[in-house]
Amino acid sequence: MKELRLAGVSTMEAGNAFLPTFMADYNARFAKVPFNDKNLHRPMTPRDRLDEAFTWRAERTLSQSLTLQYDNILFMIDPSEFAQAAIGQRVEVVDFPDGRLEVRYKGRSMPYRTFDKLRRVTETAVLENKRLGGLLTLIRQSQQSEPPGMRTSKGPKRRDQDRHMFSVG
Repeated sequence: MKELRLAGVSTMEAGNAFLPTFMADYNARFAKVPFNDKNLHRPMTPRDRLDEAFTWRAERTLSQSLTLQYDNILFMIDPSEFAQAAIGQRVEVVDFPDGRLEVRYKGRSMPYRTFDKLRRVTETAVLENKRLGGLLTLIRQSQQSEPPGMRTSKGPKRRDQDRHMFSVG
């Protein structure tokens, strides 16, 4: 980033144009000759699952009510014999780079529903719900007076606004 700033680069197009020059200069200064010139990379096989390799994994204990929390979201595991066997046990929350989440016990995925504790009531929800409109209005006013909630810092950050990259054309 510092090199981009020093070169006066401020757009993605200028960054892509600057990249070959930067790489040549960087490699001239810091490249090392390998001890062995042989290419030891192996081709990927169907057994190689990069999707699994680049996941964020966190362990949680499954409660008696078949719930667990991850990143301020309450996961409610669908009841089954397999889920009952996992009560009180450590389960694994698998957070994929594309945003998918799985809850696994002994390597087997368990179906779940979620309740997002940070979800906010919108004006549309108030207008569309005839019976709860008054209550939702009260909740919305209460939420507007509070500072917005934050996700935990334990999981990966996938939000596009948090990424500072430019693409190589």
